[in-house]
Amino acid sequence: MTSDKTILCFGDSNTFGRPPMRDLDDFGRFGPSERWPGVLRANLGNGFHVVEEGHSGRTTVHADPVEGEHKNGLAALLAILETHMPLHAVVLMLGTNDLKARFGVSALEISQSVQRLVRLVATSGTGPNFASPMILLICPPPIFERSFLMDVFRGGAEKSKRLAPFYKGVADKCGISFLDAGEIIDSDTIDGIHLSMDSHRALGMAVATKLRNM
Repeated sequence: MTSDKTILCFGDSNTFGRPPMRDLDDFGRFGPSERWPGVLRANLGNGFHVVEEGHSGRTTVHADPVEGEHKNGLAALLAILETHMPLHAVVLMLGTNDLKARFGVSALEISQSVQRLVRLVATSGTGPNFASPMILLICPPPIFERSFLMDVFRGGAEKSKRLAPFYKGVADKCGISFLDAGEIIDSDTIDGIHLSMDSHRALGMAVATKLRNM
């Protein structure tokens, strides 16, 4: 029986490790040690097991009419929590895909959707001895409207700048830890959405520091 503390990282393509894209066919993935969960694993060291659950296109609570119903993070979350229990901590970083114009939601509504995820984790009983896992909520960095993704995220850049205070409010209300990724990293200017390898490294180190202090 392992005594490692299990950390679940639940997010979208920026947890999956999608590099900045130059067109719709520009698919790739950073290596295990390059993605921020891998950097987190290396920085935490022995005694921790980091689970990567990053899904490209994942939203908070929306079934995507273009990319598929399976992009709904809320619908997938409980099964994933139960799959990897007992969980000592869950790191949530979602909301970027909710900025797509097709969803037409506000920054406040995105934070309310995130709150539903937080409450699901808190009441899941998937921590040690069926308690609640610790939760770290990360607000993703603001995006840029540029490149071939400009129309998809039209209007999203301005909304993304308003997310952090709303996310902080959710964290305070739910009594969980919070990290504003926008204070540490920027979205890459190639596609305005994804993170560079340097940003993955910086984010992974920041999350490791935050978890050690929790």
